[in-house]
Amino acid sequence: MKIIMLGAPGAGKGTQAIKIAEKYGIPHISTGDIFRANIKNGTELGKKAKEFMDKGALVPDELTCDLVVDRIHQDDCKNGFVLDGFPRTIPQAKALDTALDKDGESIDHAIDIEVPDQNIVKRMGGRRACLNCGATYHIISAPPKTEGICDNCGGKLTIREDDKPQTVQERLSVYHQKTQPLIDYYKKAGILDQVDGTQPLDQVFSMIEEVLD
Repeated sequence: MKIIMLGAPGAGKGTQAIKIAEKYGIPHISTGDIFRANIKNGTELGKKAKEFMDKGALVPDELTCDLVVDRIHQDDCKNGFVLDGFPRTIPQAKALDTALDKDGESIDHAIDIEVPDQNIVKRMGGRRACLNCGATYHIISAPPKTEGICDNCGGKLTIREDDKPQTVQERLSVYHQKTQPLIDYYKKAGILDQVDGTQPLDQVFSMIEEVLD
């Protein structure tokens, strides 16, 4: 079962991807993990990716696709995989389709977790992170025992730059411009399934299970 997770930043696709991977016994693959693994192992693709990342530049589509295709051809993906954070653009989606097609394979499901922008801004604005140990909290859904203090190490909690409303709005703007067209792409391919991401986590996962089962 080959699955792609779609949704805006903060929609919860990473959390659901992990739950899918656990239930169906397939690897959860995120582009961030692929980049880190290749850089750590000093692969040729990793060295190329590091050059861009060190400059603060986006890794080009072609190189990102090469890294992902290399990963999905590894042994643990023989029964499928769940892709989180890739593809982000139509060219990436087409490159992935072409690579799979060479092996007589294709994506089975593209799952779009739908959450309105205003919900995402509120959701991400409530996140707090510990500067010391990296633990994360949410002031409404997962608050610390003492406001502003980490339960684990007593460190100070802060709102990350990525979670500030203005930054979230900018990220959403980029998402709608570049990634949202994928919704139409996979709808035309007949493999798009949309679920309501405003529901509690377990309820969202139940809807995903209905799609996959």
